[in-house]
Amino acid sequence: MNSILWEVDPDHSSVEFSVTHLMINKMKGVFEQFEAVLSFDPNAVTTLGIRASIDANSVTTRQRKRDEHLRSEEFFHTAKYPAITFQSTNCVLTGERQYELAGNLTLHGVTKPITFHTVFEGFNKDPRGRERVGFHSTASIDRNEFGLSFNSPLETGGIVVGNEVNIELYIEAIRID
Repeated sequence: MNSILWEVDPDHSSVEFSVTHLMINKMKGVFEQFEAVLSFDPNAVTTLGIRASIDANSVTTRQRKRDEHLRSEEFFHTAKYPAITFQSTNCVLTGERQYELAGNLTLHGVTKPITFHTVFEGFNKDPRGRERVGFHSTASIDRNEFGLSFNSPLETGGIVVGNEVNIELYIEAIRID
């Protein structure tokens, strides 16, 4: 098996998250600036390796004041921790086109193992003849484990911001070697 390098196409990919707000609703956000390189043979997806970096300052929830708060010391503290990184360690087939992609996520200066439930969406060529692959991945983390513990109690019980953060990735990558 020959490992091939692929670069994530940011114009056709997204890094998204959601978290519960006021115990009644999910708020969504995205990171607009990110880069990643994949290494694998599309005929043997379990060879998949990924190295990714997200610009934490590029967080947006479409609400300026909330985005500024997310960049502050109470959340991402982007002045001190400007990047969120992921380095894969293992990929295991779990079903048809389904994989568990394990690795280390570094967020807010803390590194913890995480597993993405990943679907290999396929392989194709674009109109210019470039080879492309697609993936959809999801995972959940407890933000407190990464030192993102800011919160406020609600008068009626519960908290303003949920602890579980759902991560969703839509990845399209172009062969670069």
